[in-house]
Amino acid sequence: MKIVLASRNRKKIGELKTLLSKHFAEIEILSLDDVGITGEIEEDGNTFEENALIKARVAATSGYIGVGDDSGLTVDALGGDPGIYSARYAARCNYAGDHDDEGNNQALLQNMADVPTQQRTGAFVCCIACVFPDGRELTVRGEARGRILTAYAGQGGFGYDPLFYYEPLEKTFAELTPDEKNAVSHRGIAIEKFAAALKELGTGL
Repeated sequence: MKIVLASRNRKKIGELKTLLSKHFAEIEILSLDDVGITGEIEEDGNTFEENALIKARVAATSGYIGVGDDSGLTVDALGGDPGIYSARYAARCNYAGDHDDEGNNQALLQNMADVPTQQRTGAFVCCIACVFPDGRELTVRGEARGRILTAYAGQGGFGYDPLFYYEPLEKTFAELTPDEKNAVSHRGIAIEKFAAALKELGTGL
């Protein structure tokens, strides 16, 4: 089975292959570059699901199964922000510093400065969309709930991981090993649901 992931990120492609290989004996994950799809994909949806589908539909123009994902952090006290703007939250907030992972984290801390501990709840969300060459579409959603800290903890992970405290393991996502994180993360949960949905729909494997 060949899948085109709407990404050029080799790390993300490798991660998807590793996780799906547990469920399918033979699977090949291709990038947009591998199938000659150039240019940037405009993610103008209003939800994680919509943006994931936009990307998956582009990938499916290759003639193979197209897969797209969209993920981010939602914070209850901020009305769901950063949400679909998680990767560019600092810019959206006009944060004075750099508009990178560090800037996004600092913008988040700044906007939550007055939020008490018991109200600092939120969730990492990952939506995976799949579009088949015959037009069938599906989306799945994975969530991991936790609490937003007031200071970083841990050196691993990326993005908001050092601020996201996962209470069942009493660690931030940045303190988890890759295997621990894959077992409980929003992306790990979404990929498990995605694999189950592929099997249910039938892929010829």
